[in-house]
Formats: sequence, C-alpha cells, structure tokens
Amino acid sequence: MADRLTQLQDCLDDLATQMFASIRYIQTRHQFGIIPDQPDMSDPISNAPAPLQPNAAPDAPTATAVEQDTNANSALEAHEHGQPRPDDPATFQAALRELARDLVLKEQQIEYLISVLPGIGESEANQNQRILVLEKELREADEERKQALAEREAMLDKLGALAGECKRIF
Repeated sequence: MADRLTQLQDCLDDLATQMFASIRYIQTRHQFGIIPDQPDMSDPISNAPAPLQPNAAPDAPTATAVEQDTNANSALEAHEHGQPRPDDPATFQAALRELARDLVLKEQQIEYLISVLPGIGESEANQNQRILVLEKELREADEERKQALAEREAMLDKLGALAGECKRIF
C-alpha cells in the first residue's frame, strides 16, 4: 500500500484524467445546435429540396443546393474520419450525470485523503516538536545500524580467520 501522499497524487492524476475525459465526451457527443437558415448537421443527408433562384435554369444547381450538398458531404466525411455522431439527448444526459457523479466521488476521496494526512489539525509548534522527536529516533536508529554493520564486519573477519585455519588443518 502506498503512503498517503502517493495516494493523494494518484487521486489528483485520476481527477485530471476524468475531467479531460468528461470534457472530451461533452465536446464530441453533444447535440448540434440549431442555427436559423442553416442546414441541420445532425442529418448529413438532407432530403429537403433546395429553393430555386429566380432566373436560374431548372436543371442548374442553385447556390443553396450546392452549399447544402457541401455541408452534407463534410458531415459525412467527418463521420467517416472517426468523428463520432452525437448521442441522443437521453443517453447524453445520463452520461453527464454519471460523469458528474464520478467527479464528485473522486473529489470526496481527495478530501478524505487530505483530512487524514498527518499533521492536519495540529499546531505548528506540535508539528515541530514531533519532527524533533522523529529526528532523535532517526539518529538513534542510524547509530544502531552503524553498530550492527561494525558487528557484522567483525563477525565476517572472525569467520574468514576460522575458514583459513580449517583449510590449513585439512
């Protein structure tokens, strides 16, 4: 199990990833807005007949028809190039609720990890006193380690001497 600061960092990384994924989902899956006098981009194949321009030949395509075809083709090309289609409103709203719930849960997990960090709720003087006690314990442990290393070296020397004597005897 990782220490609390590592857990907190991991949660913050997860939160950033979830935020990015949420924004990306909203950006790519929202419904198209309706703009007056513009073709509906949610249906790339428009079946509505284009109005004829006055003085235009009946067989000649009108500027509006060309624009609609261009817009429809660009919408089809966008879908063909990996851009997803918008979700239906019910699915989109359900996904938004789930994404929001996940973000809130991750934020609550971060709040909990912050609240259980050592030193939260302690005065600065108490924290400094605790640091001094821990430093003293660390120095004592370091002295014990140095003594154990010296003892180990002495034992290795004795063992080496005994091994050398055993070789001479046999």
